[in-house]
Amino acid sequence: MNAKNELISHFVPKSYAEQAHQVQNSRENQIRILLEKRKIPEKGWSEDQIEMFLGEFSLLDSNNFPDNCGLGEREGRIFSNLVSRRNYHFAHGIGRSGDLAEVQPKAIGSSVLNKLTNELVLDLLKISGLTNVVDCIIAPIATGMTLTFCMLSIRQFKPTAQYVIMPRIDQKSCIKSITCAGFIPIIIEPNKIGDELVTNLNEVETQITELTPEKIACVLSTTSCFAPRGPDKVEELAILCKKHNIFHLVNNAYGVQSTKLTHILNQAIRSGRVDVIVQSTDKNIMVPVGGTIIAVSDKETFQKITEFYPGRASFSQSMDVLITILSMGSDEYRSLLKERKECFKYLKSELQKLAEKFDEKVLKTPNNPISIALTLNKFGTAGKQITEIGSMLFTRRVSGVRVVVPGVNKSIVLNGHVFNNFGSHSNSTDYSYLTAAAAIGVKKSEIDLFIKRLNKTLESVNTHKC
Repeated sequence: MNAKNELISHFVPKSYAEQAHQVQNSRENQIRILLEKRKIPEKGWSEDQIEMFLGEFSLLDSNNFPDNCGLGEREGRIFSNLVSRRNYHFAHGIGRSGDLAEVQPKAIGSSVLNKLTNELVLDLLKISGLTNVVDCIIAPIATGMTLTFCMLSIRQFKPTAQYVIMPRIDQKSCIKSITCAGFIPIIIEPNKIGDELVTNLNEVETQITELTPEKIACVLSTTSCFAPRGPDKVEELAILCKKHNIFHLVNNAYGVQSTKLTHILNQAIRSGRVDVIVQSTDKNIMVPVGGTIIAVSDKETFQKITEFYPGRASFSQSMDVLITILSMGSDEYRSLLKERKECFKYLKSELQKLAEKFDEKVLKTPNNPISIALTLNKFGTAGKQITEIGSMLFTRRVSGVRVVVPGVNKSIVLNGHVFNNFGSHSNSTDYSYLTAAAAIGVKKSEIDLFIKRLNKTLESVNTHKC
């Protein structure tokens, strides 16, 4: 029993004080093991334990020193007590003006927790199967802007580069991330194998040869995507990038939750060149939108990226991830990965039943482990008729489902590349379809409810059509 508990025993029976001391020791031991091993605990922590942990480290930041005298322009002052409590009294952020990973002298507590969080996230990536990455950091910006940031960091090493080669992915943020970084996107139309859209490797190499490697900032490949597009042939692209000495940036937005996609990335790192892998925190770890995990396969690349970040950064996104990982524990995370995989199979089988009922088809996309596409060919030929299905589903409180119709041509940026059949990832798409995804956290009960509401919606459309 320590001195404090000896004093406590003057007020309550010694046996009570010893029992309380044992509980306190157990909590402190959990924190010691976490700091020592820097691995996600197997069992999740209680909210009380996490709040005690955060409170202990927030007291190490200068804005919480009882006798602190701050005369700078940024001293971690927070006017609102509500805001202060919401942030567990952390105010200084992370990093310094020249480096996102550097220790902030005014915020020792924040700096320790930030570095700890990055190590726990690295552990999470390895649990997910991404074993060939060597370091990672949480950036306090969402996926699109993080891709832009990574491309801007590449510019310092290739100042004459003008282009980014991107196998076509019909997501606005991917295209805008390239133009926002000041590069010209070179969009590569996919090949079609069966129902699935796959990377046109020959066209990628042709463009590299024609544009010359010196003029190409990077190849931007994609893993997680909406069906019927499959993940890019990342390993083959990595080999091409290594051959031509071109940076390779991978958009792995929600791919951490799929062992199939992490295996693809491991193979790519092993066989060729993969400089940076970007993934969303909200899509993979179930936290509020606003953060990404930047993972790298070598320490030199990691240092180049973190040193490029201007100014300090918010600690909020890292803290959300830290709290979630500690609440979850590695056992629960593994269970969620397994559950997601089972839910994907279940969603596919239930959509197949609906397809048979309405004489439609679940598109065969064997390489896409998250998203599934169901054709809507029997529900009208006019685009408005088909898109109405999406509106009806949303009215019935079904979110996340995308309805795609051919014939929509769109330029995402002023005077930019025109995407024929935008949303379908291909110029050749000639059918309508909807997509649904089995992402981490989804429950079988949600799938049952979705299938029930989709069935009613399609029956309603069929009735009106007749």
